[in-house]
Amino acid sequence: MRVLIAGLGFVGESLARHLHAQGHEVVGFTHSAESAARLQAEHEFKVLASDLSDREVMRASFAKEAPFDRVLHCASSGRGGAERYDAVYRRGAENLLALFPTAKLYYTSSTSVYGQTDGSLVDERSLAEPDRETGRILRTTEDLVVASGGVVARLAGIYGPGRSFILLKFLQKTATIEGDGGRYINQAHQADIVIALAMMMESETVQGEIFNVADSSPQTQREAYAWLAEHFGGALPPCVPKDLNRKRGWTHKRVCNAKLLGLGWQPAYPSFQDAVVSDPEFVPSIRALMDA
Repeated sequence: MRVLIAGLGFVGESLARHLHAQGHEVVGFTHSAESAARLQAEHEFKVLASDLSDREVMRASFAKEAPFDRVLHCASSGRGGAERYDAVYRRGAENLLALFPTAKLYYTSSTSVYGQTDGSLVDERSLAEPDRETGRILRTTEDLVVASGGVVARLAGIYGPGRSFILLKFLQKTATIEGDGGRYINQAHQADIVIALAMMMESETVQGEIFNVADSSPQTQREAYAWLAEHFGGALPPCVPKDLNRKRGWTHKRVCNAKLLGLGWQPAYPSFQDAVVSDPEFVPSIRALMDA
């Protein structure tokens, strides 16, 4: 299988390594020439630099490349607002579809597209109408991908070695609990996301579908911090007012992963707590961030 990965960030780089190790031919690209050079020096798979939002730049970058079987759009908008979201996600997807018409497109969206605020259980059939423009751009991009026969992976909050807002803030003693702490948190470990995406891409039958990629243990913010306080012997963080101005909106729901489980996926870390206890790299890597 010949695979193009657009965006070699926290998920994309790890997936590229995994697919390469499985014997697939992988080409990845990133926006920055400096990042591309660094990643090329670190990996055996091919790394290029290009601008996902500019079709002509992309066309020139890949003019000499053989056709791809699979294309994954997992680029990030960084800290940009709606304009950057539109350029990277919607226009990026349009460019990939136009330039690689024989490849199946895969797209990493977000479970933030579920706008529910009542704590209900949501699956891929649930209403997905985000109230923020950034979320609506993600939904528009999803529709483009599904209409092409591609596959959408709605990722829950991504964490893993070197990345965990919850654990880092707790260990720094700067964590806070919003309101009564009853808002549900949905997460997925980097390693489990990689396996889920690889399964989707290696399948010959999965097409025109959406999958939630989340662990099996939605939990409230208070529950997560209470467990960390007990595990590490610290205090429960203080309560503060709810932050209703999140870029992708304030939501409160439990994300169901039953459809992905039905595909044969089994998370190595069914809960955030499992990763804290069982992933040997996780906690040390977050502690290292505190010393950086």
